[in-house]
Amino acid sequence: MPAIQASGLRRTFGELVAVESLDLEIAEGEIFGLVGPDGAGKTTTMRMLTGILPPSAGRAAVAGCDVASDPERLKEHVGYMSQRFGLYPDLTVIENIDFYADIYSVPARERATRTDRLLGFSNLTPFKDRLAGNLSGGMKQKLGLACALIHTPRVLFLDEPTNGVDPVSRRDFWRILYQLVREGVTLFVSTAYLDEAERCNRLALLHRGRLLGLGTPAEVKRLMAGALLEVRTAAPRRTAAHLRERLPGAQVGLFGDRVHVTTPNPDATAAQVRDLLESAGFPVISLRVIEPSLEDVFVSVLAHEASSS
Repeated sequence: MPAIQASGLRRTFGELVAVESLDLEIAEGEIFGLVGPDGAGKTTTMRMLTGILPPSAGRAAVAGCDVASDPERLKEHVGYMSQRFGLYPDLTVIENIDFYADIYSVPARERATRTDRLLGFSNLTPFKDRLAGNLSGGMKQKLGLACALIHTPRVLFLDEPTNGVDPVSRRDFWRILYQLVREGVTLFVSTAYLDEAERCNRLALLHRGRLLGLGTPAEVKRLMAGALLEVRTAAPRRTAAHLRERLPGAQVGLFGDRVHVTTPNPDATAAQVRDLLESAGFPVISLRVIEPSLEDVFVSVLAHEASSS
């Protein structure tokens, strides 16, 4: 039985369609990523799958529980860490964990063992008596995760769990997530970090509530039409603006100090780009075909959607 299964899942708020006709099937022990910009419908999808928000149409089951007809039993089997997880800043680390143990009715005989394990698991043991409000951003995320795991869920939902967290804390957080997967937990993670999405076994691209692509990171990358050229000059911003003006049929994006150009004919476009830039006084430092990142793919898919709508 799949850990998560959704068919035709839809949610509206008045005239606004937040999620439309979403079909998903996620295996047990999988790390599944839901990728999209703000307003894509990621949080609404999670709230439906965790039984917090009833779907307007369609069906979904998580850990064998129907999300609409059996939300109370569902809560026994899932953990949910929202973007603004409800930690209490005036309680200590251990008091926050105890509070969530009360909410989930964790038996008293099991609490000490589970709590000690989670503190060690998240490297919070030295800080168990510190007020949550005095923790760093990364430590708050680890405490939020410990609270979401206190009742040993089979499926864990994480809504942009590393948003605003420094790179080192992000790496540590993912190390903990990989350990959870080795123990059989299924992870459903939403993220706006496309580099982070590549850590997932499979992922879905969501935009304006609609599914644009689904598969492994490698499969999703193949959704990109054409090849990707990376252009480096001493003036990347002006280079991008110039190419957008002179290459109306190509997709041009600025990525740090590099300019990316998507084209169905890389050889001809590369020659054209070099001529355009050098004649405009932008000497080319390097020009090569590269493998697209998920961010490149997402931009390409959105551009295709816009042009065909």
